[in-house]
Amino acid sequence: MFTVFRRLLVGLLWLWLPLSQAADTGWLRAADNQHASVRLRAQTENSGETSLLLDVALQKGWKTYWRSPGEGGIAPAITWHQPLEALWRWPTPERFDVAGITTQGYHGNVSFPITLRGNVPECLGGVLTLSTCSNVCILTDYPFSLDLTASTGSGFDYDFNRAMGTLPLSSGLTSALSARYASGKLTVTAQRDAGWQQPSLFIDSMDDIDFGKPSFSVRNGTLTATVPVSDSWGETAPNLSGKTLSLVLADSGQAQESSLLIGQGSSAPAPALGWVLLMALVGGLILNVMPCVLPVLAMKLGTLMQTEHQARGQVRRQFLASVCGIVISFLALALMMTVLRLGNQALGWGIQFQNPWFIAAMALVMVLFSASLLGLFEIRLPSSASTFLATRGGNGLAGHFWQGAFATLLATPCTAPFLGTAVSVALAAPLPLLWGIFLAMGIGMSLPWLFVVAWPGLAQRLPRPGRWMNAVRVVLGLMMLGSSLWLLSLLVVHIGTLPVITLGVVLILILLLVTAWRYRWQTALRAGALAIVVAGTVAFVTGSGGESTRRDRVNWQPLSEQAIARALVENKRVFVDVTADWCVTCKANKYNVLLRDDVQNALSAPDIVALRGDWSRPSASISQFLTTRGSAAVPFNQIYGPGLPQGHVLPALLSREAVLTTLSDAKGK
Repeated sequence: MFTVFRRLLVGLLWLWLPLSQAADTGWLRAADNQHASVRLRAQTENSGETSLLLDVALQKGWKTYWRSPGEGGIAPAITWHQPLEALWRWPTPERFDVAGITTQGYHGNVSFPITLRGNVPECLGGVLTLSTCSNVCILTDYPFSLDLTASTGSGFDYDFNRAMGTLPLSSGLTSALSARYASGKLTVTAQRDAGWQQPSLFIDSMDDIDFGKPSFSVRNGTLTATVPVSDSWGETAPNLSGKTLSLVLADSGQAQESSLLIGQGSSAPAPALGWVLLMALVGGLILNVMPCVLPVLAMKLGTLMQTEHQARGQVRRQFLASVCGIVISFLALALMMTVLRLGNQALGWGIQFQNPWFIAAMALVMVLFSASLLGLFEIRLPSSASTFLATRGGNGLAGHFWQGAFATLLATPCTAPFLGTAVSVALAAPLPLLWGIFLAMGIGMSLPWLFVVAWPGLAQRLPRPGRWMNAVRVVLGLMMLGSSLWLLSLLVVHIGTLPVITLGVVLILILLLVTAWRYRWQTALRAGALAIVVAGTVAFVTGSGGESTRRDRVNWQPLSEQAIARALVENKRVFVDVTADWCVTCKANKYNVLLRDDVQNALSAPDIVALRGDWSRPSASISQFLTTRGSAAVPFNQIYGPGLPQGHVLPALLSREAVLTTLSDAKGK
């Protein structure tokens, strides 16, 4: 009985096997090309479609081509004897560079899965044209014929599925992908959460457009590929903005095929080195008058007024110590940027203010300084430490050094005019130039302090100490307290509004209680009443009292490369605003320019798309957006339109005239 059953099973398998077999041409060779062999197999599926598998075997040193060969070569093609709808699928290619010519294709063995649709005849015939190259190139025709009713091969399903496994996927490799074009260069940026190891990029050709070999850079998980573009005659290519780009991006055995619109890139030339250093010097000098640094300078002034009849040498040493604190702090920032760059981390001016712990620490230090100036407590060092500082370094030079360092830390949220360009160049420049630019910024910020070092008699002309100094100390303390409350407000984006208000109220109550304990209740009550009046005035001015003139009526949309490209395709103008809560210059631009009625009306026009990016917290997409435009600081404002297809970057410190004029220019004819 078992023998009969086994024979029946073998018979059934014998009847079934031919159904899964495929028509097979066998390996074909041409007399004039012994370096390549081809094989075609086909099988009709249950869906009515016909699956065709083209196998190509190449000898060592020979290659064939992808659907877009690159600067040379011809892609494989089949001329059918009957009209057919053939869907070719292309495995992930490789790049070949020979004698300065870059091509895209395959070597060794490769299989192309093809799907035939429509009325496929039982006898399938055609001619395969295959280009193979080594030191020479050979174009070979392989006539073939497949009888779909006569199955001669097996294992087709396995081989076809294996070939399908070599195709790039439609997603899964990148979390963000964009492309921009400017001045003969295509820039493709891609974000991958797992990081990049050995990326490769393959671009489909366009009519009369040649894409060269891409160069890659990786930073903070963001891949930037720069591809030279020219026309078919080797000259400057036409503008590719708004066109659809088809590409394959691969890394470490994984590939993704994508199509996306090409956006506009910035074509502004890089400034000369001398101008960059001069801008860094001037930008550092302007930082001294920014509101971020003013409290520290006030504290420095208060220190000088507390000492009567200081010697010239003593004043010179004190200010020179502060200069050292400033310059060394800028060099420390350069070291931090160097470490971040070598670690492929995000770079940017003031990025430490994206860290809530840093903000909290700075706010605490400012509160302590404020309380000390208000006379609520004194920071007393042990007698041994005081003696050490007094006998080594000239009357406590360490304190003056840290005043300079502290001023530098508070200066980083400010992007003074000229400084934004210098910082942007520095963060993308070679490391020696980065250090040189940061050194120039430190020297620029130190210039007023160096002025006193050169002429210390200026410091001695300050008024003599007296009772008036108590009022000055209170003013300086209140300035410090205002700075600490501003720092505390930056935590809203990290912990929420209610916790920040609670912390602010608790802080004020503690200071009032200490004031009552240190002096008397009447003083604390007067201080509390003053605080309520100031808070109410500020709330009225910024709230209902200024609602008619300070309300933002612009319909801001999230910033993205796709949004810019889409707006340009629709022939609209685009206003880009990249800002941050900790950026003082951003706030000045907002209240002095962007909230003005005429600017609000202009930005609310039907043909304007207003895009805003918030860099208050770390954002890989915004970092990538700024990097592709050669910037590393906020504020950043750019305007696109039919008249400005390449985009125009506005100055860091906005003006009403610049915004309105550029918006008008963006309309074009």
